[in-house]
Amino acid sequence: MTRLKLLIGQWIAQTTRKLSNNFYIYLAVLLTGFVLIDAGVFHVGENMRQKAFDLMVSKRLIMPEPDKEIVIVDVNEASLAAMAKEYGRYPWPRQVFGEFLENIEAQKPKAVVFDILFSDADIANPDSDAYFNETIAATNNTYFPFIRLAEDQDKLSALKPSMIPGVTEMVQGQADQNATVAVILPHFTSAIHSGRLGYNNIYPDKDGIVREYGLYRDDYGWKIPSLALKAGQTLGYSIPDAQNVLINWRGKPFTYQYVTFSDVLRDMTSKEKKRPQNEFAGKIVIIGSTAPSLFDLKATPMAKIYPGVEILATAIDNVKHNDYLHVWRGVLSYILFSLLLIWLTTAAFYQQADRDKLNKIFSSSQIGLLVISYLTINVTNTYIDLSGPIIWAVAYFSVAKVYALANDLALQRWLAFGVKLSEGGSQALIMPILVESEEPLGEALLKKLKRKIELSCKTPNAVDVLKGSQSGIWGLFGDMVVVSWTYAEKQEAYGEQARKDANQLASQLSSIMKDIGLPGNTKVRYTMHTGGLSGDLTLANQWRSLFAQSVIKLEHTGEN
Repeated sequence: MTRLKLLIGQWIAQTTRKLSNNFYIYLAVLLTGFVLIDAGVFHVGENMRQKAFDLMVSKRLIMPEPDKEIVIVDVNEASLAAMAKEYGRYPWPRQVFGEFLENIEAQKPKAVVFDILFSDADIANPDSDAYFNETIAATNNTYFPFIRLAEDQDKLSALKPSMIPGVTEMVQGQADQNATVAVILPHFTSAIHSGRLGYNNIYPDKDGIVREYGLYRDDYGWKIPSLALKAGQTLGYSIPDAQNVLINWRGKPFTYQYVTFSDVLRDMTSKEKKRPQNEFAGKIVIIGSTAPSLFDLKATPMAKIYPGVEILATAIDNVKHNDYLHVWRGVLSYILFSLLLIWLTTAAFYQQADRDKLNKIFSSSQIGLLVISYLTINVTNTYIDLSGPIIWAVAYFSVAKVYALANDLALQRWLAFGVKLSEGGSQALIMPILVESEEPLGEALLKKLKRKIELSCKTPNAVDVLKGSQSGIWGLFGDMVVVSWTYAEKQEAYGEQARKDANQLASQLSSIMKDIGLPGNTKVRYTMHTGGLSGDLTLANQWRSLFAQSVIKLEHTGEN
């Protein structure tokens, strides 16, 4: 087992010696390739953005208030139960919605937006349909949805985009005039002829979460508006140029003002009115459903179950205030920021920056970037997406740190640089350095001293510190730094370089002490001791013996 450990230690040492600091360059090049491949093929960084965005947007401290002009009339479970006795199970006869619309129009709302698709004729109640159609025709502020079917169904449709009122060409004269689109339009001609139509499809991301709202579709060169866009255009709101926008959520579900459909209808049709008669005056009234049995519920960053009608309300709210969220992202920025963080970290490892400082700076910088993203989305409508680059930087840092620790392990535990079992014995050069000051040196100064010594040598070495603050007889050692090199007896060039490093270090000791801020009256003594190591004996015993010999030599022949 001992021989196996030695073999492993020698292999690690030989590998790290050959790679040296070039490993950090190789690792950076490898991750650069991964970033480029990901940006073009896998889009893992984009998925990271989505998760980070969901967390930050749902935990905002400063959330925009829902527009008080928007009221949702909710066909909820209570309405379904209350209306069942008179009208049976949903869907109800269209006369119900005709009466509701006729009564609510008397209060002069700004708009009445139906989040209900009236796609088929009510064969059992044709008079009810006719009444609703006439009621719609008498209005100029009602909006109705249609459904855009899958594009693979377009060839089966006979409906051309130009036949849908409100659909326009993206660029005049460049739309495909022969194209057909598969959609489900409202059954009522008054709703179609009004031109106040828009698709009400909600398209979630690949993970099933709704984050964006499509303002319009570009189908065959035709601009097909969404229901929120059509309402915003008619009401004179400033419309963004973007096709898809990131929803600026107003809060958890049921943040907007809700009223129950059955309660409102009952009060409107009763002789004794209990509700305010101007309740909906000047309001944007959205009629939809939150009843689970009607299946208009979606997953969003704000909640796993979010009413579809409230998504529409938020989209209209965003259109009105033109405050959709903006994400500072894109393939180019993702690549540039990822590579910037990777190569900055590479430079720090390659230059052998102090590891304690590097750990603190790296950790604080990554946390700082996340804090910037979080603060920005709280005080502005912009989300700075740094999640992907941060993950790549953390990945690089983690691997590089493991390599650095493995390098240290080879140095400190096996001390086998340049040694192979087949080459027989090895030599060790030990240089104890005694730092004598009036008071024991602080840990920070000793770390600086150790780091300076490591950086001053070309050949791999081990640097260990004995602190003068230790109790018992160990305190008699004072503040001592022990530098050691190990090399095979047959590798004379390697041994010569180690001795040159030791002599160069000796000549630089005075300046090193000044650089790290030691007092001017600090004295430094050192010596050099060389001894052999045998592969047949326990290394620990041999090292203890060599260390003791070097300390004795320091006391008798130590140089200033």
